[in-house]
Amino acid sequence: MTELLQPKLRLADGHTMPQLGFGVYKLANQATMNTAIAAANRSGYHLFDTAQAYGNEAILGTAFKELAIPRTELFITTKVAEVNQGYDNTLRSVERSLKLLQTDYLDLLLVHWPIHSQFFETWRAFERLKAEKIVRSIGVSNYHQTHLDYLATRANEQPVVNQIENHPYLSQEPLLAYDRKQQIVSQAWSPLGRGVVLQDPVLAKIASQHQRSVAQIILRWHIQRGLAIIPKSQNPQRISENAAIFDFKLDADEMTAIARLNRRQRTGADPEVVYEIEHQYH
Repeated sequence: MTELLQPKLRLADGHTMPQLGFGVYKLANQATMNTAIAAANRSGYHLFDTAQAYGNEAILGTAFKELAIPRTELFITTKVAEVNQGYDNTLRSVERSLKLLQTDYLDLLLVHWPIHSQFFETWRAFERLKAEKIVRSIGVSNYHQTHLDYLATRANEQPVVNQIENHPYLSQEPLLAYDRKQQIVSQAWSPLGRGVVLQDPVLAKIASQHQRSVAQIILRWHIQRGLAIIPKSQNPQRISENAAIFDFKLDADEMTAIARLNRRQRTGADPEVVYEIEHQYH
């Protein structure tokens, strides 16, 4: 896979971010992580997305070292967990994340979920980390438009990324339109809907017409909508397959057919509830 096939998105702060990334959620031991990261590296992934809450920053950092992937070829994202929010806690937790990841800077740092009690203090710490060049870009995850509007009332700079649950059953078009207007890149977590959409007959039909997998059709749909995506898998064949989405296109009718699948169906927590209760729920 050549660099030309891997589009980059320009962020509002002037940095760029690979449109396709690799999510490491639930990769829980060193051998599995090494196998997955090696497969992703071979397939041309450069962006790797983890989080403090995943408990695997250390094994991801070790995988990069053991596979001898140069830091300059990596775009590393992590996220500050709810329990680590607040000004001082955020600064301390990011210092720990850097140690675990065995790096001296992050390409992107996200607030994992909005929580009301530390809402502005956490972001103030993010702005400091960016000013000190410990973090290149700062953004948020699971923010509704209301959260972004509220943040803008006191922030010195705005998030450049909003990572949200997004898949054919939860397309969130109004939020995407808002993010675009604010020059915020939308990045889809659970871009395949944690598997719930993979059996959809509309997607199966489009996949057979293109002689592609349903997963490839969904990921291509995201790419053509301008979203960044972080599909996850521990299967080397699927990791490679998920990256092979830049040599075909969906036509307007196919894009519309997929858009019509929206059911406002979440597979994860509702950010509005997390904001109030201050932790994820399942």
